[in-house]
Amino acid sequence: MTERSIFERALGPTLVALTAIVILHEWGATWAGDAAALLTLVAIALLATMSTGSRIAFLLVALALTIALAARSPDWLDTVRRALSTTAFIATFFTALSTLRRAAQTSPAIQASGRYLASQPPGRRYLALTSGGMMFALLLNYGAIALLGTLATTSGQSEPDPVRRNLRTRRMLIAIQRGFIATLPWSPMSYAVAISTAQVPGSAWANLVIPGLVTSVLMAGTGWAIDTIFKPRLPGPARSFTPEGTWHRLLPLAMLLALLVGLVSVLHLVTDVRIVGVVMALVPLIAIVWLVIQTRDLGETLVQSGRYLAEELPSYRKELVLLMMAGYIGTVGSALLVPMITAAGFDLSGVPGWVVLAALVWLIPLTGQIGMNPILTVTLFAPLIPSAAALGTSPTAIVVAITSGWALSGITSPFTATTLLIGSFGGISAFQVGTRWNGVYFLVTSVLLTGWVLAFAALSA
Repeated sequence: MTERSIFERALGPTLVALTAIVILHEWGATWAGDAAALLTLVAIALLATMSTGSRIAFLLVALALTIALAARSPDWLDTVRRALSTTAFIATFFTALSTLRRAAQTSPAIQASGRYLASQPPGRRYLALTSGGMMFALLLNYGAIALLGTLATTSGQSEPDPVRRNLRTRRMLIAIQRGFIATLPWSPMSYAVAISTAQVPGSAWANLVIPGLVTSVLMAGTGWAIDTIFKPRLPGPARSFTPEGTWHRLLPLAMLLALLVGLVSVLHLVTDVRIVGVVMALVPLIAIVWLVIQTRDLGETLVQSGRYLAEELPSYRKELVLLMMAGYIGTVGSALLVPMITAAGFDLSGVPGWVVLAALVWLIPLTGQIGMNPILTVTLFAPLIPSAAALGTSPTAIVVAITSGWALSGITSPFTATTLLIGSFGGISAFQVGTRWNGVYFLVTSVLLTGWVLAFAALSA
């Protein structure tokens, strides 16, 4: 066994142990905070041994910022602990959600649901894939794009006319992507909600879910309207389509989503544990039960769990480094940035509240164009945002603005997983996905969401 394989084999159990400790901390075990910080350092060290290129650069930036903070601030250790806490949470959230992805990807019922959506006739295909993308995103996260994208491209290959085939594939992929990002403003299993509510004092998912759903409807509805208005008119008769199965194929997916969201909501209200703490504890349990039901064999479930630990979790090392370091760099970077901004005499509390909220909608997608992950942008700049009282609104309004910008970044940034995945399926660059395929959608939706954010801020003042 090589030294490298030892590190890879150690990464999975380390992340699972970290997940368990962070969950205990979320549920009230105060001692688990320091243990989570130590295990996070172990996980980062293991990831460092397997990283190359830009991922090493992220680790080096994190180290440089830590050294700079130690040289400038006497309480730098407190900031590092806070940064490690954020990093531990991100790693745990990712690990917990990936367990559900593992179970869903091997489910015949989920595969059948995806094929039914992808085989819809043109008149209702966009809405089917947008709504399907939203449902699948709750279970599979980015795996929703991988699954539905594969089915979309396979379906598109059945079209003999190359012009129709390319247009059909493009519209299907856009519908999937826009459906996915429409879940970000409200889903308790999205990083946008988890990070934003953690960064804005006084905010909570229970207060966000309704306005977040409004944001989601605006994003999905605008996508459908643009697709309908600009739908190409091609000469000649279109090929007829027969859906693969009936709507009953969606019942297992709908029932699972109802169970998941229902249990999460009830436990959150009953226990008063943060929604993300409930999600991290409940999702792996549902995934294990789902695997047992699928395999009907405890031994096979253990085999698949072993593969998840030894193979699947280490395969996410690039994503983990990017997400974890984004949280760490943002937290440490903000501790350096805030004193500098204050010393320069810059104070956002003197800026009208509506300007700050509108800027948040546009800032996150704009920084996404230069490679800044939304986690990095939010953790870096959130401490600069004045309090809700100073802005003359509620904490929820600030989170609505942040999650709106976060979702828009997911549709336009050439560095996000959504655009990279859609580009790979469509055979174009992620930059073209964000600009050529989604440019008009971004401009229209940004204006609408800015208006919605300002209207909600005024109503909740």
